[in-house]
Amino acid sequence: MKLVIVTGMSGAGRSTAMKMLEDMGFFCIDNLPVPLVGKLVGFSNTFSEENQKIAIGIDVRNGENLGDLPDTLQELKQKKASFKILFLDAEDEILIKRYKETRRNHPLASGERVEKGLELEREQLKFLKEHADYIIDTSQLLTRELKGELEKIFVHDQDYKNLFVTILSFGFKYGIPSDSDIVMDVRFLPNPYYVEGLRQKTGNDKEIQDYVMQFPEAGEFVDKLEDMLNFLIPKYIDEGKNQLVISVGCTGGKHRSVTLANELYNRLKDQSEYGLKIEHRDIGKDALRGK
Repeated sequence: MKLVIVTGMSGAGRSTAMKMLEDMGFFCIDNLPVPLVGKLVGFSNTFSEENQKIAIGIDVRNGENLGDLPDTLQELKQKKASFKILFLDAEDEILIKRYKETRRNHPLASGERVEKGLELEREQLKFLKEHADYIIDTSQLLTRELKGELEKIFVHDQDYKNLFVTILSFGFKYGIPSDSDIVMDVRFLPNPYYVEGLRQKTGNDKEIQDYVMQFPEAGEFVDKLEDMLNFLIPKYIDEGKNQLVISVGCTGGKHRSVTLANELYNRLKDQSEYGLKIEHRDIGKDALRGK
């Protein structure tokens, strides 16, 4: 039997992950009372062959029984039962925003602010996160990207690292992204904005890429940044970091930053040690403003 315990912060995508696992052939049981987990495993030898992949959803709605989970998991280990823990997480400000958008109440808020409920929830789920085999931070993930990560783990059986890296281009005139871990300023490069015929194009166009990358310092910059990240990222993985946002900025977030973010992404995309995505936050804002 392949058993996955799906848990995590309320609003981080646990229910969505359960639906995705169901589509991947898992027999899913959401919010199973903790005392029944051991019994379910004991009965697993009676399950049909197609039900040998089981996903159990457990969260703070288990109430006081959640405190019994460490003993239950220890019993499973003693019985040589094989299981994995998947923990879905997100930044508090993202979770608060999701709650406000859906107008739902946090299960532990009890009429108080959502922040209070999240604080209590993190404390109650601390044990599960510390013992999780997979931690996925959904703060910046689209639904299809979450599905891709789950397929990587549970369908393709790829070796999974808990770090997800986002390479983000932006424009300084629109503000530095608040979730940035590393911010790189590429305004030292000549700006295509002032070159006839290039202003309306973006760093996704070959003309802009050719213009920016013709300068030796552009390639040297990416070389040095790639070298630094190859040193840093394994350290972040060892320290258990889940999310890394590398922000590359120029004035408007349309030409230089997009070009260099794309170049960095292309150099890193073939690795298998972490998840990787690219976003261009401000690429279309000048067009929307008629500039």
